[in-house]
Amino acid sequence: MKIILVLTGPIASGKGTVSKYLKEKYKAKSFKFSKILRDILDRAYLSQTRNNLVKISIVMRENFGQDILAKIIAKDVSKTNHNIIVVDGARRPADIKYLKDIPGFKLIGIDADSKIRYKRLSKRGENKDDKNKTWEEFLQDHKAETEVYIPKLLKQANLIINNEGNLKELYKQIDNLVK
Repeated sequence: MKIILVLTGPIASGKGTVSKYLKEKYKAKSFKFSKILRDILDRAYLSQTRNNLVKISIVMRENFGQDILAKIIAKDVSKTNHNIIVVDGARRPADIKYLKDIPGFKLIGIDADSKIRYKRLSKRGENKDDKNKTWEEFLQDHKAETEVYIPKLLKQANLIINNEGNLKELYKQIDNLVK
């Protein structure tokens, strides 16, 4: 049976780190909601900023349904023959609409204190506009349409991973989860 671990959590909580670890240690197949959006931005020759990711997400959802990204990810997940699948970045209830019906589905919340997450965000620079982001801008980002449902998803999670410690502590929690 497949294990489908769908990761949710606020900005810079560690979803990408968990996904990377699962890929490296357990040979998990990884899917990421934002990859779809990044591909579109690249194709349109637009910068991969958090603001542009939010805009393209809103446009797609308003024009093709709130569950458009969920449909894409669920189809991708159902086509893979990997035993462990990790889906990075569920942000709203519509994102898990189809995934939760697939046997082996588990919603995993990842969380950490906002100050820790801000430091991580500034350090990693995943989006062009993250490196020089102020604390106020970071807090404002959490009010974006793409972020406001995350607390609701965290309440629905089968398990919450506390990512306030070091990588060794995080990896131990992931290993226990997989077992």
